[in-house]
Amino acid sequence: MARRTKVATVCPCGNLGMAYDECCAPAHQGHAPSTAEALMRSRYSAYAMDDDAYVLSSWHPDTRPALVEPDSHLRWEGLDILESTGGGLFDAEGVVEFRAHYRDHGKRGDMVERSRFVRHDGQWVYWGPILTDGSLANI
Repeated sequence: MARRTKVATVCPCGNLGMAYDECCAPAHQGHAPSTAEALMRSRYSAYAMDDDAYVLSSWHPDTRPALVEPDSHLRWEGLDILESTGGGLFDAEGVVEFRAHYRDHGKRGDMVERSRFVRHDGQWVYWGPILTDGSLANI
């Protein structure tokens, strides 16, 4: 009898073509990402997979909304990390700028954001966007 192997699907975040099980799945299963960029990627994958619970749990409690409502007409289709500063193992803050590609009612679009990440209880969490004038949202 032929041996069957599990076919790994590519992670929605697109990180070097890694399989989801090796990339963002550990974060979604409760293992804290070690960098701000890794948290950003795991949040993008959670949005792409309609995992609203993870999106909320990875948001700082001081800026987190009460709920995130999924949009059945919106499909996330790709992520590009444009810049990542700070957010490493020994940092307290980090900034990740990204472009997320989507389809909304079949129409293509892009969302660009500079996101601020901070440590809360020793783990990286999303604080919020940095506005185009350079000020921080949610403060």
